[in-house]
Amino acid sequence: MSQDLAKRAVACPGWRWLPGMRRCATGPHPSGPQGPRTERWDEDDDFIVGWSDTDWLPDLSDPATLGCLLALVREAHPECRIDLCDDMARVIRAGGEAGNLTDGWLPTAEALVAALEAAP
Repeated sequence: MSQDLAKRAVACPGWRWLPGMRRCATGPHPSGPQGPRTERWDEDDDFIVGWSDTDWLPDLSDPATLGCLLALVREAHPECRIDLCDDMARVIRAGGEAGNLTDGWLPTAEALVAALEAAP
């Protein structure tokens, strides 16, 4: 999954880390020899010495992380319908409002990030 898409996700006003999300370090540990890390985010362990929040991006290829992203989209757009089919998704405005939040069917992570970006 692209780092650009993950960066778009964390830049959304509706973004927040949820327990169970998988996070990936954006580079090597600032102090040196440790390599990049990938781990599950946990409310009780929300920091690692030497790493800051900006050192992490969500792993959007991880099913648990996608499920959490889906929950964030539902929270931001409770009136919308989210269609999922295999590895594709679309987010449709409810109540007859003009337009969709996604441009048709997109890869799931891309569709969910686009919908989160469109949140008020």
